Amino acid sequence: MSGETKAAAPAGKAGSTKPAAGGRIHPGDIGPDGRDYRSSLTARKGRRIDPTPFDSAMTPPRQNLFLLPFVHLICWLNTVGYGLKIKKENMAGVKPPYLLLGSHHSFMDFYVTPLAVWPHRANYISELEGFEAFGEWIYRQVGCLGTRKFISDLTLVKNIKKVVDRGDIIVIYPEARYSNVGTNSRLTLSLAKLARLLKVPVVTLVMNGNHLQSPIWNLTPRKEVRLRATMKCILTPEQMAGMSAKEILAVMQRELTYDDYRYQRDTKLKISFPKRAEGLHLPLYLCRECGGEFCMESEGAVLRCRNCGAAWEMDEYGTLHKIEKTPRMANPPRTADKPQMAKSPQTRPGADDTEARDGAGPASLSIPDYYEWERQQVIAEIERGGYRFDQKVRVEALPGTKNFIALGEGRLVHGEKGFSLTFRGYQETEEKTLFFDSKSSPSIHTEYDYRGEGQCVTLSTPDCTYFLFPLEEGFNATKIQFATEHFYWKGQETD
Repeated sequence: MSGETKAAAPAGKAGSTKPAAGGRIHPGDIGPDGRDYRSSLTARKGRRIDPTPFDSAMTPPRQNLFLLPFVHLICWLNTVGYGLKIKKENMAGVKPPYLLLGSHHSFMDFYVTPLAVWPHRANYISELEGFEAFGEWIYRQVGCLGTRKFISDLTLVKNIKKVVDRGDIIVIYPEARYSNVGTNSRLTLSLAKLARLLKVPVVTLVMNGNHLQSPIWNLTPRKEVRLRATMKCILTPEQMAGMSAKEILAVMQRELTYDDYRYQRDTKLKISFPKRAEGLHLPLYLCRECGGEFCMESEGAVLRCRNCGAAWEMDEYGTLHKIEKTPRMANPPRTADKPQMAKSPQTRPGADDTEARDGAGPASLSIPDYYEWERQQVIAEIERGGYRFDQKVRVEALPGTKNFIALGEGRLVHGEKGFSLTFRGYQETEEKTLFFDSKSSPSIHTEYDYRGEGQCVTLSTPDCTYFLFPLEEGFNATKIQFATEHFYWKGQETD
């Protein structure tokens, strides 16, 4: 993945006899009807297409003791330049096995966590794309358990139980995706139920600076960032025995609350990287001034609207400040009905949200507050019946750990009941439609520049994950995520 965002390109579409990726053509790469199934996303090119689903039932091996020092060294080398400091609270006497819940900011999380649990062995819950990128054998040897995001996986629960029963640490990043703007997500009740089932201490690892060092919307490392992490035992088996699942969840949610931009302001962490705002238009896709959707763009340290010209500059401490408007651009995108735009309450303490002198909107605001304001606009749109997503998408399938399979064009429809994905599968001649119920999807995995090919979202069944890239205008992964989360929690409230 590149450090700078790129437009999505429909590379490697199935349905053409032109090869999507270089190298030898193997049997099964080209279908009887001429469909080319080779994907430009596959990390190791030239491999024979293998549609075999991942063997999730395989007992996860313990972390390889021979590899453990090398893992520690690699993690140290990747964090030493950022001055990582790990503080431990309430950890006296806490030894494996235990359940560790980590905040999820960026790939840096996977370097910090092994240092925090050292010298003990751990197993890590991981999505299958990592297995595909680095190889299943090495991923299993370093302790990874494969799964798919936002599905019910009873086999995974059994393997987690095996890990703690043999005396090891099980590491879960319960938000299941990188934070878009350095803040936490809402956790589900299933996490608390898992903790009660395991009957081991629950430990949190809240990391600060990982998002700032390499935000998902622009992966270029910020060398000035200082990394901090706090490891804390928050619940013991004895405490959980007298608590309900909702009470356990409340403790987990409180302890896994974080805001990297607040951390930056509080510690006066200066980031002078000149392109620090480039890519920010992906999570902040909606103009606060005119309500224009998908009209934001970013360059250097400036976020601007090409519809009305409103602009904000991101200062060296992560706060946005309104600046003079820039000239309007031709062919502005669609604009939301401004009189119906919701005004969200101030919910994030410590935010700088001072009203501008002209009363047109905030003169300064934090990135997380802008993000949460957008969420309120999506909720308002849903409540007045205006939300519906129906677009052509490029479908890339990941059934196992060997390779992606290019399935060409499909259609993705999203509404209150859930997602419908219509496409032709591997070696299939007829279209089929898969339905993903909103009541089983607490969120959706979002990417802003997946492997250099632009925005995408993913949907999973137990046997396959589908990476969906836009083929039309009006696709924004953040907005789809907001709608998905609202539909899920609304469904939980009515059940």
